Amino acid sequence: MTSSRNNPTRADEDLLLDAARDRITAVGLRRATLTDIARRAGVSRMTIYRRWPDMAALVGDVMTREWVGLIGAVGAAATGAHTRERLVTGVVEGVRTMREHPMFRRIVDLDPEVLLPYLVDRRGASQDAMLAQISAGVVAGQADGSVRAGDVAVLAQSVLLTLQSFALSAPIMGGSIAALDAELATLLDRYLAP
Repeated sequence: MTSSRNNPTRADEDLLLDAARDRITAVGLRRATLTDIARRAGVSRMTIYRRWPDMAALVGDVMTREWVGLIGAVGAAATGAHTRERLVTGVVEGVRTMREHPMFRRIVDLDPEVLLPYLVDRRGASQDAMLAQISAGVVAGQADGSVRAGDVAVLAQSVLLTLQSFALSAPIMGGSIAALDAELATLLDRYLAP
C-alpha cells in the first residue's frame, strides 16, 4: 500500500474492506481471519491492525459500508408520484436488496448472532444511516402532504423496526416472499398516509 501508516487513503481502506467482504461472503464470519483478509488484500496483518484493532471492528466497518451503500443506492433510485410513494418503494426495494445481499445472507445463514446486538441492545451506524434517510423522506412527505403529521423520529423508527423484521424474518414464513413484500408496501403506505 502506498499510503502512510497513520493516514490510509480511502482506496486503501476500500481494498481492505473489499477483501473482508469477499472473505466473509466466502466462508462466514467465524472462519474469516485477519490473516486471510490480509492475504486477499495483498497486505500484512499489521497493515490491517493499524486501522482496526480486531476482527469485530473490521466486520462492523464492512457491514456499515455495505448496508449504507445499499440503502443510498436504493433510495436514490426510488420512484413514485409523491414522496410517500418513493419512500415506500425505496424501503421495500431496500429490504429485498438487503435480503438478497450475499454477505447479509451468509451472516444470517452462518453467524446470525452477530446481528443480535443490533436488534436488542444498541443501534449501529447502518441503522443510524437508515433512520436518517427514512427521516428525510418523512420530512419531505410531510412538507408535500403525502405523509401524515407526527413525530418524525417516531415515524422513522417505526418504519425501521418494520423493515428489519421483514428483512430478517420473511424467509422463515414460507410462501411467497414477493407477496410479503407487497404486503410490506401496503402496510407502510397505509401507516404513513395522511
